[in-house]
Amino acid sequence: MDADLDTFVTALYVMIDDSLRTRPELRQWRPMVGLAPKLSDAELLTLAVIQALLGFTSETRFLRHADTCMRQWFPYIPHQSGYNKRLRKAEGQLRAVIRLLAVETDLWDDDTWVMDSTPVECGRSRPTVLRSDLAGWASYGYCASHSRWFWGLRLHLVCTPAGLPVTFALANPKIDEREVARDLFEAESALLRPGQRILADKGYRSKEFEAFLAGHGVELVRPVHKNDRGRQTSPLLKPLRQLIESVNATLKVQLDLERHGGRTPGGVVTRVLQRLLALTAAIWHNGNTGQRPLRSLVAFDHG
Repeated sequence: MDADLDTFVTALYVMIDDSLRTRPELRQWRPMVGLAPKLSDAELLTLAVIQALLGFTSETRFLRHADTCMRQWFPYIPHQSGYNKRLRKAEGQLRAVIRLLAVETDLWDDDTWVMDSTPVECGRSRPTVLRSDLAGWASYGYCASHSRWFWGLRLHLVCTPAGLPVTFALANPKIDEREVARDLFEAESALLRPGQRILADKGYRSKEFEAFLAGHGVELVRPVHKNDRGRQTSPLLKPLRQLIESVNATLKVQLDLERHGGRTPGGVVTRVLQRLLALTAAIWHNGNTGQRPLRSLVAFDHG
């Protein structure tokens, strides 16, 4: 195995294991009497990150690879069915570790954030749409950036300019972006700090939303509309808007978000969280080891 990947896996496992040991609320409930799992929760989450970074969209293929190449890290490699069930039950832990890693970086205190949404396609054929367990949550939406319709969900992401996820949500693509953004910030109002700026596109233009942010001392920086009197476009908007497109490209191309393979609500949520955790972990590790750019996955994706 590549030395960089070995260092990363060791550091990530130790961080997750220490967090789960010191925070009882993050542990999975298990009966006092019974067989202890052969794969610990920390090992499970570390495996999930490696799968995303190495580009394995098939759990079966990844576990075969892990059984051959990763025994020095994981003495026990589970079967696909057990791995899948354990991972779906670990949704709360995935969310918690994403935040724990993010807070441990210097980027967490960045006063500039970028906000956008991107399609998460869940099906293409009409029979899939009609029979899918995602029907009712997933729906048809339009992606203006690529001038195409899709059936699925939208990932709403707030991140730092370096790509560190701050908060996020999966929602029906017909729901207004401003509604989702306000719900995100209302659910975690402590995230908002006076003096912050949030850069977004024209889809977030709303007097009510901007007033809500202003009430927390936060400025929404967006393209100027023809009816906006006395408002000027920030020179930061164009380069930072390109950054969020680059972050979405990292998730979709390098971390295979477009090929997540989820067929149920729980499956889609888990696979999206898996990729957000992989992105956060890479930025966390690159920051700790002085590697630039922080969002680079080169050190991990060829192990």
